[in-house]
Amino acid sequence: MNVLLLGSGGREHALAWKLAQSPSLSRLYASPGNPGIAEEAECVALDVNDHMSVARFAHEKDVALVVVGPEAPLVDGLADSLRDEGIAVFGPSKAAARLEGSKGFTKDLCARAEIPTAGYVRSAALDEARTALAKFAPPFVLKADGLAAGKGVVIADDIDAAEIALADMFGGQFGEAGAEVVIEEFMEGEEASFFALTDGTFILPFGSAQDHKRVGEGDAGPNTGGMGAYSPAPVLTRELQTRVMEEIIRPTVETMAADGNPYVGVLYAGLMLTEAGPKLIEYNCRFGDPECQVLMMRLRGDLAAIMLACARGELKGVRADFAPETALTVVMAAKGYPGTPEKGGPIDLRDAESDGAKVFHAGTAQKAGALIANGGRVLNVTASGASVTEAQTRAYEAVDRVSFPTGFCRRDIGWREIERERQSGE
Repeated sequence: MNVLLLGSGGREHALAWKLAQSPSLSRLYASPGNPGIAEEAECVALDVNDHMSVARFAHEKDVALVVVGPEAPLVDGLADSLRDEGIAVFGPSKAAARLEGSKGFTKDLCARAEIPTAGYVRSAALDEARTALAKFAPPFVLKADGLAAGKGVVIADDIDAAEIALADMFGGQFGEAGAEVVIEEFMEGEEASFFALTDGTFILPFGSAQDHKRVGEGDAGPNTGGMGAYSPAPVLTRELQTRVMEEIIRPTVETMAADGNPYVGVLYAGLMLTEAGPKLIEYNCRFGDPECQVLMMRLRGDLAAIMLACARGELKGVRADFAPETALTVVMAAKGYPGTPEKGGPIDLRDAESDGAKVFHAGTAQKAGALIANGGRVLNVTASGASVTEAQTRAYEAVDRVSFPTGFCRRDIGWREIERERQSGE
């Protein structure tokens, strides 16, 4: 079958790489793609905001499945438009994508379905939000309700910082995403991510991961889109995964279906592992980035067939087989990130992918035949090993083979689990 993949980041390169290995694949198209994706797919120029142009292309090229990588087109309703044209889509409808598109919507659903999560208040005005702060103890968790490119969350240590952050949010710091704000109680624990595929009825567990959001080593500095990740997440034990499925994922899928908005695609649950058990931090309606990269390194089997079964409501009986080894990815970012990144820096990857390592392109471009940096997060250098320690060693060996003078990376991805491995080995 022919598949169209939409997106241009490291997540999409990982998906393209895995889809290209699918026995059921005939031809893979990608839009807009990037230089790495171009090695796996035929890249084409499509305007995802023009839903009918995407549909026309799919019909012209006999595309059996469209895979939507990023969240914005899903929140915009692209999946609905394509399904109306008889095209199978891996990704939720506009109504279902509100699980990511509106934090307030998700919190309300959790309250109705008794899904464990942090206590919260929704506010649509600055004065109302300031008054609501009195219901919480510091530190204060403040979230812009809508999509803010992973940057709409502020943790304020005291009331003064919280009021300043609220004023910034309602003042337009995050655009329309900050028109409403969710204030949450601060949760203590360790974060982990759990993934599941669902066709609206059946749910298929699809792995776990942990990422590193802070730009600096030791998890210091401002939040980013993610500076590295590894999978699986040993801290998310089999027992905890069962609880996540039964207490968080299943009631979400069942409630969405009962509301007439069945969820189809990947459901990415960001979790806090508290003393009381796993609690939902937030949902994403697409694969994480860079979590997708480590999941795809471990996945065995035909990804295109799995996604098509999900899109057609035929997921029951489908299996997802993952290699037992750990996969770990290190993000190489351009200097200045997460502020204004330095673009145009030269990149040489000729020696990087030896010893089983894989480099996924996240923010690259071609200029006069040479590879250059063209974004904040530029490369995802990924490797596997029998443990997190071994995977980290191999990933950083590959990092050291990359020539990217204007780039930088954290040197401690996986540090918590590596410390646990060291202690368990003593």
